[in-house]
Amino acid sequence: MPELSRRRALGAAAALAAGTAAAQALTATQASAADHQHGSPAPFDEVYKGRRIEGRPVSGGGHHHGGGYGVFIDGVELHVMRNADGSWISVVSHYDPVATPRAAARAAVDELQGARLLPFPAN
Repeated sequence: MPELSRRRALGAAAALAAGTAAAQALTATQASAADHQHGSPAPFDEVYKGRRIEGRPVSGGGHHHGGGYGVFIDGVELHVMRNADGSWISVVSHYDPVATPRAAARAAVDELQGARLLPFPAN
């Protein structure tokens, strides 16, 4: 087996360092993409089936599982929660995850069938 020369040792070390740097850059890029994918959704304000639904970032206070995002139906907060996979559920349609808070608000309006959303007491 040939002896390891200084030149070969430095070349191997440089290749290993470059490979490690490339792997770290790829991991950072993937993490950034995941954060963007699971970032705060865009605000919305619309009338859906005669009900005003709104979604917007909220700050402080209360019991928010939606990552600082509030959803409202006719001004009453619909408690929403973001799942680990990025889907959303609400207190009204808890077993039917949807892709966005807007979809959660629409699903709640559908489920309410014209009934008023009552405030949900937070602990």
